[in-house]
Amino acid sequence: MTNHAAPARFSGNFTQQEAIPEDAIEKAIEVMRSGRLHRYNVAEPSEQSETALLEAEFAAYQNQRYALALASGGYAMQTALRAIDIKAGEPVLTNSFTLSPVPGAIDAVGGKPVLIETTSDLVIDLAHLETAAKNTGARVLMLSHMRGHIVDMDAIVSLTKKYNIKLIEDCAHTMGATFDGIKSGCHGDIACFSTQTYKHMNSGEGGFLTTNDDTLMARSIVLSGSYMLYGRHEAGPPAEAFEKIRLQTPNCSGRMDNLRAAILRPQLQALDKNCARWNERFDRIRETLEPCNTIALAQPHVKAREVSSSFQFSIPQFTDTQNEQFLAQCLERGVELKWFGANDPVAYTSRYESWKYIEAENLEQTNQVLHRLYDCRIPLTFSVDDCEQIAQIIVEVAGSTMN
Repeated sequence: MTNHAAPARFSGNFTQQEAIPEDAIEKAIEVMRSGRLHRYNVAEPSEQSETALLEAEFAAYQNQRYALALASGGYAMQTALRAIDIKAGEPVLTNSFTLSPVPGAIDAVGGKPVLIETTSDLVIDLAHLETAAKNTGARVLMLSHMRGHIVDMDAIVSLTKKYNIKLIEDCAHTMGATFDGIKSGCHGDIACFSTQTYKHMNSGEGGFLTTNDDTLMARSIVLSGSYMLYGRHEAGPPAEAFEKIRLQTPNCSGRMDNLRAAILRPQLQALDKNCARWNERFDRIRETLEPCNTIALAQPHVKAREVSSSFQFSIPQFTDTQNEQFLAQCLERGVELKWFGANDPVAYTSRYESWKYIEAENLEQTNQVLHRLYDCRIPLTFSVDDCEQIAQIIVEVAGSTMN
């Protein structure tokens, strides 16, 4: 009688991030011992808080004039929209393939999300975007670099200039990435970033807004809850930028505190190194998946240097039954996949039909793309060999499901 060995099972945890660096922990303890957690609470006027220092360092990293540290990436998007002065019911163009905080930010400020089709390479469809720009007269595009996939930014800049559209970049998944050598977030009028636990820097919650525009940053700083303490923003515009707006701009408090800033500053110094580590892991996964002719992968733009802290793939041939078998068998072997085609949202994975608070037309192309699209995190707690094992399990299960 032949004994068949049980198939290999992966034992890693897909939600376990790396520990906060020791120097960040030490600095956080120092902040807690001081009791000065509020960003404007300094011992003397000449002192720069941890948050102010972080803003200056992040602005320098991004090659932008100004940076504002905020409570979350979602709040950064709301602040950007308010800074541009979105009116009630005003259309705002955005990706159909994104996460719910993006349309949520538009809805929160009273705007009307206008969803744009997604291509098989998981980026916004430029032809549909131009049609929507013509038909709606929208003056803002909230461009989501969903899961780190970067569209042709030369074409986006050209299109937004042609139709006089303000460009807000949602860079929650592209911190550290570039397009044609330019940092992601530097092509538009405003960029928004996230430091939520599963992003490229981890403060639990947090975010940034960057811009080179004096007025947009002045409004953003006051909106964030600076009261009249805007002079303590070293990475902010000169005092005269605030004179016309300081009493007409509401306080919508959403500041970052010194504790989270202290946790983030050492991580910013290690960001490029960690981006390279993510890509090393993703490259091993891609090398393992590519030979499998049943698996389809998005193709990055030739000018994009993405940071792949997650990976996506599709298996268009699967029936509904095969899809369920594939997901269940991968999970049995320790590989936790998210599926963007589910009728009901699961955790953070949803598709546009789930956002019942907005009006959305049926997007057939996006439906087809998401129908069998799978998603998986790559925490840096996984080794390169771990990533190869994950990909190999996916290939094996895909093959057995197809047969």
